[in-house]
Amino acid sequence: MDIINALLDEIYEGLFPVAARERLLSHIRAARDTAKLPRKARWDEKDVVLISYADQFREPDQPTLASFSHFYQQHLQSTFNLVHLLPFFPYSSDDGFSVIDYHQVNPVCGNWQHIAALHSETRLMFDFVCNHMSAHSQWFQHFLAQDPGWDDFFISMPPATDLSAVTRPRTSPLLTPFTLANGETRFIWTTFSADQIDLNFANPEVLIRMVDVLLDYLNKGADYVRLDAVGYMWKTPGTNCIHLPKTHQLVKLFRAVADEVAPGTVIITETNVPHKDNISYFGNGQDEAQMVYQFSLPPLVLHAIHSGSARALRQWASTLNTRHGGTTFFNFLASHDGIGLNPARGILSEVEIVALVRELALEGALVSYKNNPDGTTSPYEINVTYLDALNQQNDDDDTRLRRFLLAHAILLAFPGVPAIYIQSILGSRNDNEGVRAAGHNRAINREKFSLHEMEKWISGDNALRQQVFERLSALIQLRTRQPAFHPDNPMTLLESENALLMLRRYSPDSEAGLLCVFNLSSRDVSAHLPEAKYFQDVISGEKIDGSEPLRLAAWQFMWLRS
Repeated sequence: MDIINALLDEIYEGLFPVAARERLLSHIRAARDTAKLPRKARWDEKDVVLISYADQFREPDQPTLASFSHFYQQHLQSTFNLVHLLPFFPYSSDDGFSVIDYHQVNPVCGNWQHIAALHSETRLMFDFVCNHMSAHSQWFQHFLAQDPGWDDFFISMPPATDLSAVTRPRTSPLLTPFTLANGETRFIWTTFSADQIDLNFANPEVLIRMVDVLLDYLNKGADYVRLDAVGYMWKTPGTNCIHLPKTHQLVKLFRAVADEVAPGTVIITETNVPHKDNISYFGNGQDEAQMVYQFSLPPLVLHAIHSGSARALRQWASTLNTRHGGTTFFNFLASHDGIGLNPARGILSEVEIVALVRELALEGALVSYKNNPDGTTSPYEINVTYLDALNQQNDDDDTRLRRFLLAHAILLAFPGVPAIYIQSILGSRNDNEGVRAAGHNRAINREKFSLHEMEKWISGDNALRQQVFERLSALIQLRTRQPAFHPDNPMTLLESENALLMLRRYSPDSEAGLLCVFNLSSRDVSAHLPEAKYFQDVISGEKIDGSEPLRLAAWQFMWLRS
């Protein structure tokens, strides 16, 4: 408790009320004393995460969590040992990220018993939507009704306040007017939308209630906890209001609470920002997030395959500190959101970013924009499935499959815990009809399915889906059998021509390792291996004479063991 007390003093500058402090600590002690679900210590090469909505699959008259559990048991359990369920709480917008009630399961999905049943089959990652909640929530309704004790739960700001320095991830207004019970109009801080009301963590009562949410998730068995949009939690007008010192202290507090109540719980920060800001959430390696989303990887892998050049990807990867000790990366290519472009800025030039955006837009991708402090807008993310992002509309399915598997072979080889989005393992294409129905770009990669139809498709009724599902599942399962891919093992980048990415993964404690070679181009390429000895490709079983040039066909890759 000493760490928690010290952080409360830092965050609230010694002004956290005594009675409120004791109430908070008593809640933490009670949760610690009743905690009964053990967590896995750290991570290893067997850990691969599936990212999915709880209502991804549907059957008549069935809670969607029951349908998801069925599909997971039958088709996914041998491939993924951890499931990230995107927010499964009652919500009013943004496909779950505008939470109405943090403590309830959306009735469409089921109830906490369905969560417990799924948790008996796999480890789970919960979303902690800690920056904002729904305008339809009881908390905000108490605020609007001017009920006693709720006045400072959200951030009111005079509309004339100079907020030009605030970092904006959207083009929507930062302040949204709401009418209180007495007829007064208040302008409320809404970073993401008018339906997503930012919480005021400067109020100790907000902190207590949000820690209670975290404690509830820990008690319900969350093995990983994802802190959504965490970089915006603390607001100080006159600053950029992102990554502020008190935001980092709040993350440290959440980490300390999890360590106290449920040791082994992994805290993951979701910050779609440039790499140097992203990794700042590692703290000193022991006191903040154990994992950060590797947001630079999706746009850089996409750029590498589109350009046929590993230059930018190799240069960035060579700077990664892969000897973190108590931390590692959460690696992914696709998610429920688009492909973020900010994490590529400073690595790719703006000319390269704009060229990539234009190329993808011509092939059916959508683009979302953000407001800049100078009043201009910039592309913020590309909205597209990763399968379609890698390919042109007139490509044949063999080409689509080869590029797609190449991208995921790179993902699986990088240091960290890999995560695969459900639309990727299912071989989904752009859902343009979903965009028209939902009215927002991100719906392009959030299609929901009939359980019966999907089971038919991956069994052979849809050739591309079947091939993607079977080939990617096999590649992931092969990856989990390679000790060299333990997240803590270092990575070394090797020099090669730009069409090739060559890296080595190995354990410092043994000679066992893998030499991974990827041809990013649409042409055959010869690679000169660094050692003149025999290798075996663990993917195909082919034996390779290292004294001879290695020839790789377009978009071919190998994981070589000596």
